Amino acid sequence: MKTRKLLLALQKRNNARLTELRTKLEKGEVREEELEAVQTEVDDLTEEAQEIADELANLDDSGDGEETGSDEGDNDSGDEEEDDDGEEDEGGEQRGAGISPEQRNKIMSQIGKGLSSRGHKSTKTKEKEIRSAFANFVVGKITETEARSLGVEVGNGSVTIPEVIASEIITYAQEENLLRKYGSRHKTKGNVKYPVLVKKADANVTKTERTTDIPETDIEFDEILLDPAEFDALATVTKKLLKMSGAPVEQIVIDELKKAYVRKETNYMFNGNDVGNENPGALAKKAVAYYESTPVDITAADYSQKLHQELVKMKGQPVTEVLKKSMWIINRAALTALEGMTDTTGRPLLREATDGIGYKLLGHKVDFTDAANGTDPSKAIFYFGDIKTFHVQDVIGSMELQKLVEKYAGTNKVGFQIYNLLDGQLIYSPFEPSVYRYEVGATEPVGG
Repeated sequence: MKTRKLLLALQKRNNARLTELRTKLEKGEVREEELEAVQTEVDDLTEEAQEIADELANLDDSGDGEETGSDEGDNDSGDEEEDDDGEEDEGGEQRGAGISPEQRNKIMSQIGKGLSSRGHKSTKTKEKEIRSAFANFVVGKITETEARSLGVEVGNGSVTIPEVIASEIITYAQEENLLRKYGSRHKTKGNVKYPVLVKKADANVTKTERTTDIPETDIEFDEILLDPAEFDALATVTKKLLKMSGAPVEQIVIDELKKAYVRKETNYMFNGNDVGNENPGALAKKAVAYYESTPVDITAADYSQKLHQELVKMKGQPVTEVLKKSMWIINRAALTALEGMTDTTGRPLLREATDGIGYKLLGHKVDFTDAANGTDPSKAIFYFGDIKTFHVQDVIGSMELQKLVEKYAGTNKVGFQIYNLLDGQLIYSPFEPSVYRYEVGATEPVGG
């Protein structure tokens, strides 16, 4: 870790080089063929200045670490030389081979940012300002113009949720939504379909020596496309709460947004039953149903052993390749049932993992969530398989917020509607189902 003394020395050297480059530009000593190299160096030095500011801020949370520029960076020395553009008569040829005023002004502006102490607040400080600006705008404390000047994208009646807040919402979603936590996530920069390849068949093999060219194999791949859907969730906050000066407004708004968003997203991925926003790849719809070989009566004395036998059989359903990467996701009713169950030797069926974190069932990790409930929360439901085959696509920068004032005026509330683009689907080869679903007591449909 760099010491404060070393960081300040690096900062001084950085500023000295930026000042040197500025002087060359002012005197017209930068030729056109040198422009690209100078621009690259200035960009690198400016980025380094920000990194130094961050490290200094981390060393001293009191703010002393934000002394990221020298006085000469703030007073913009060299202004007195600007009027003559830094070029004299003998520079006639120099001007001819030099850079344009627009090019010079652009790079001088970048140098100014690199030298300015005010331009290099720590990343933590900037994130705090953006969070505050976002919250103040959505609750009506600042105008659109003020919000834009503070780095918040506003327009067309909606505001793009800043990355620092969007990432916090997604991080919360990953903890609450187990399909985000254990699935595969793909971030894309646009509303594009993201392909996931799945194997459709196996290759042929031969034990005999080949006397001809190797034929094409029979391995085929099917392309399943993740197709981002328009997705929204609604949170409301009372006007009274928003007007309380002592209340942490930004945290209240963000917490409400997180809760509303995660509820909607989780249901979309687990059940996919929202009218008009159905998800055919939802876990409950796509997981292969497992049915009991013999009915399990939860009131019977041998209930524990019979359920244990069914779980053992269910565990044997995936192919070996999938089994090695499998885990259990269960609902609370299943967890309650397991906590009182024993195997045939009398040992608890649900055991604490060797690392002390979580549980294991039949040698595989277990996690539970109310999102795994079916239509009846009292029914125990077990999912078993490779949850990595549940794929989630997030479109970067698509999360927006729209403020709804009139709609909830009658209840003295303000609504906040989140809009996002995402998709989440369980994807597997038809020859290798990756996740199975068992609802205790469910019977196979006639003809199924």
